[in-house]
Amino acid sequence: MMTRVEEKGPEDEREDYTQDGSVDLKGRPVLRSKTGGWKACYFIVGYEVFERMAYYGIASNLVLYLTRKLHEGTVKSSNSVTNWVATVWMTPILGAYIADTYLGRYWTFLIASGIYLAGMSLLTLAVSLPALRPPSCGHEVKEEDCNKPASSLQVGIFFFALYIIAVGTGGTKPNISTMGADQFDDFEPKERTHKLSFFNWWMFSIFFGTLFSNTFLIYIQDNVGWAVGYGLPTIGLLFSVLVFLVGSPFYRHKAPLGSPFTRITKVLVAVIRKWKVTVPNDPKELYELSSEDYAKNGKFRIEYTPSLRFLDKAAVKIGPTSPWMLCSVTQVEETKQMIKMLPILIATIIPSAMIAQVNTLFIKQGTTLDRSLGPHFEIPPGCLTAFVTIFMLISIVIYDCYFVPTVRRYTKNPRGITLLQRLGIGLTLHVIIMVTACLAERKRLKVAKENHIFGKNDTVPLSIFVLFPQFALVGIADAFVEIAKLEFFYDQAPEGMKSLGTSYFSSSVGIGHFLSSFLLTTVSDITKRHGHKGWILDNLNASHLDYYYAFLAILSFLNFIFFLLIAKYFVYNIDVTESKRDITIETSPSRA
Repeated sequence: MMTRVEEKGPEDEREDYTQDGSVDLKGRPVLRSKTGGWKACYFIVGYEVFERMAYYGIASNLVLYLTRKLHEGTVKSSNSVTNWVATVWMTPILGAYIADTYLGRYWTFLIASGIYLAGMSLLTLAVSLPALRPPSCGHEVKEEDCNKPASSLQVGIFFFALYIIAVGTGGTKPNISTMGADQFDDFEPKERTHKLSFFNWWMFSIFFGTLFSNTFLIYIQDNVGWAVGYGLPTIGLLFSVLVFLVGSPFYRHKAPLGSPFTRITKVLVAVIRKWKVTVPNDPKELYELSSEDYAKNGKFRIEYTPSLRFLDKAAVKIGPTSPWMLCSVTQVEETKQMIKMLPILIATIIPSAMIAQVNTLFIKQGTTLDRSLGPHFEIPPGCLTAFVTIFMLISIVIYDCYFVPTVRRYTKNPRGITLLQRLGIGLTLHVIIMVTACLAERKRLKVAKENHIFGKNDTVPLSIFVLFPQFALVGIADAFVEIAKLEFFYDQAPEGMKSLGTSYFSSSVGIGHFLSSFLLTTVSDITKRHGHKGWILDNLNASHLDYYYAFLAILSFLNFIFFLLIAKYFVYNIDVTESKRDITIETSPSRA
């Protein structure tokens, strides 16, 4: 039970306590002047910079390791990457559950970081120790021509390490960004203003780590060796955890409020058991706890809303009063808030499948092109992803420093435009990205045909920079889609389910990558039927990736239409500070 602020000290000291329920690690109320804000976020962002360096140091070039060292083909290597990335982004559901239910975000994050670090260490050993790394054919034989396969043990250890990393990130991803946003008190105007741009600058800062991995680390991996190329990000991850620990005295925490899944399930079960019950017209007749009850437990009361009215059956006072038969209005409203975000979650799955091509097929395209930059330097194909990062960073600065202040004058919206409008702009760019990728691939195949280049390892006399537009557009789109998704699912989730809300963001990426693997395999198989050559082969110079990209462009367009339909009817939650501030903090959804 939380101690009331009113019982503490003089008036000026009371005013300095946070009002959003934040506590320290021992569950005591915290002073605003000594905790939270950007002074706490600097350590959290510092962690994320080095963690992103570690993660993308593996992910950005993984498809080439699988191709060159483990000798996987185009479809298999691409699917190996997307399936792993999908798992990385799906495990946060478990991490969010543990944080919201048992351990809280801080301890869940720390334990998961230890697992993450163990996976990175094992992966480094798997590419370093002679007994664990794949056999080499010597310097005189190109990696592409080496036919010495890795043993089952070597392949098993490598993938085992990758999936240990996936388990570790399940506890870090949903909690670190949520914990960062928790450092700002919505009830203090200055902190509230900072929070509105937090996710923009969060993404801006962490992509510095991504930029480092997409340039320097990839160059090291391609030209020095995989042992050094994986060892450096492992050291970086260790340093990032130490940075996070140094900031511990400054962090604000939100106490776990019990299992969100259990609370939601109780509502759904109660609705089913009382399906034939009529909901009264007056919401005051529904079951609800008093404001004092919520205040004593440090929880937030949410007022009734008319949306998804069938769920109100759970709060109708009739029959047994067990938690599986009778739920409070606040509990029902929490369920409504999580359910009404599901259509938006569905609309973000196909865009995530599109972005999966960046670290797979886009890079594979680059291996077939002229990568020379001067007489003595070749651009590693994986370094193309640096353009994604650079253009995202530029876009975030322009958006937050110029676009938002300008548009805000007309819309009166503190964010300039709504989160779903921002997401919609990004989804439009996704269609353009796939059309651009299709045209670039048609150009590549045309040049290959004109020069009679059809061999698997032949280089097409076309600069790798022909792929520049599609990578640059991905970076611009990410500044709209990824930040809007993260902020939307955090912002619209109820207070006790913020980590679960953030896991919606990661789940959309994970499911999208699984969908990408399914689409790639299905299209590859279907297009080979009836004696046809197929669209996606190990030899890209004999493939038709342009057809596949056109197919993805059509899917993106249809998904955009679906998004417009559901966004039109979405009802935002009102900001918590705009509700009554009585003994408790009350929130009530309203139309945006």
